[in-house]
Amino acid sequence: MLDPRPIFFVLGLLLTTVAAAMLIPAAADALANNSDWQAFLGAAAFTGFIGVALVLTNRAGPVALNVRQMFVLTTLSWTAIAAFGAIPLAFADLDLTYTDAYFEAMSGITTTGSTVLTGLDTAPPGILLWRALLQWLGGIGIIVMAVAVLPLLQVGGMQLFRMESSETSDKALPRTAQIAAGITAIYLVLTGICALALLAAGMSGFDAATHAMTTIATGGFSTHDASVGFFRSPLIHWIIVAGMLLGSLPFLLYLDALRGRGGRLFRDTQVQTFFGIVVVTVAAIAVWRAATGGVGAEQAVRESAFNLISVITGTGYSTTDYGAWGQFAVTLLFLCMFIGGCAGSTSCGIKVFRFQVLYAAAKSQVSRLWHPHGVFLPQYNHKPLPDSVIGAVMNFVFLFAVAFVVLALALAALGLDFVTSVSSAATAISNVGPALGDIAGPAGNFSSFPDAAKWVLSLGMLLGRLELFTVLVLLAPGFWRG
Repeated sequence: MLDPRPIFFVLGLLLTTVAAAMLIPAAADALANNSDWQAFLGAAAFTGFIGVALVLTNRAGPVALNVRQMFVLTTLSWTAIAAFGAIPLAFADLDLTYTDAYFEAMSGITTTGSTVLTGLDTAPPGILLWRALLQWLGGIGIIVMAVAVLPLLQVGGMQLFRMESSETSDKALPRTAQIAAGITAIYLVLTGICALALLAAGMSGFDAATHAMTTIATGGFSTHDASVGFFRSPLIHWIIVAGMLLGSLPFLLYLDALRGRGGRLFRDTQVQTFFGIVVVTVAAIAVWRAATGGVGAEQAVRESAFNLISVITGTGYSTTDYGAWGQFAVTLLFLCMFIGGCAGSTSCGIKVFRFQVLYAAAKSQVSRLWHPHGVFLPQYNHKPLPDSVIGAVMNFVFLFAVAFVVLALALAALGLDFVTSVSSAATAISNVGPALGDIAGPAGNFSSFPDAAKWVLSLGMLLGRLELFTVLVLLAPGFWRG
């Protein structure tokens, strides 16, 4: 039988952390004389009570989770944090139903960036700060999960990075806890640097702090309805571009850089491929914008770079309504929704390394057809790829496509039009944020969606953030039989 005590013990620790985080927006609202501080304080007390109760009633010596327990804990933790994180949103003076609040909280903790809120420019500071904190906590959570959990669970080919990290990280930082602590320190430093840069560029202190958190987390929640387009400063736009790129690179390689092995970051083929895709697509869209949009070269490059990088990294910011850029640009942006950034980062999507693995496998297969007696081994980062990794990646991409189709069909069955259904399914499972079209595009939001559609999209965000298999394996009867 599955022993639930270690699962509930760790879940209790996580909920206690969430409760402590709720005190920050409570203090912000209290200082601003906004009554929402009571909602945050009450939610913190309730969440803290549940968290402490789970810790005290499930202490059973040293915590040692097996693989089945880690699968359950991973899905349960993201679901529970969204459920409790929605409480202050539901009881605040926003007139949100719990469905809307849960959708917003799930979008935050999964760093998706889709929203049902309007009037952000006049929203209470506590609400804006809580949305940013949810994304910031979700960002560091997904990095630690990608480094410490998914390689062990062999989800979607992530075991590849367990092998890679064993050459350096096991020597540099012998314990997983030390690796997590090092990554957290880097995450904090990058957030601080981004905040200071935005402050120096002209943002207010509050805007700089919240945008820094959601930029490094590649989350995309803004404090304004116009997103980053509210700020007319090109310097602010370029600083956020740099922050989004930093958040989408492997954080383990940052640890190597601190130990004097910074060259690995630039020699990593995943990083090289990611930047190659970004440069080519930005150039293509910029040329299209300059030729068809009647804008200058600098504006075309800046807007194309910002919005393309926001989409490909899954951040979800926007500086303009890119849905009006024409069919070529919109199609390219839609395809980039699925790509994502690098494994071991805060970004989302399929991830660049999986496309590299598929390309290497296809290239090897074509070479065998051309030279039947030759020996061709698919490689990643100049090392042979095990068949288990190739199979896991193929299974993941297939399941990703199936999940996307099912989500799109479910949304269409709930009455949404074709463009809205397809792009909303894509943005949910890829954790991007805005969809396409007039309803949920960069100039809209998801508030008008039926409640059932919001629950479907919440499930899609969870599936995409937790790499599909982590959630779907719980549906297999054999999993519970052991």
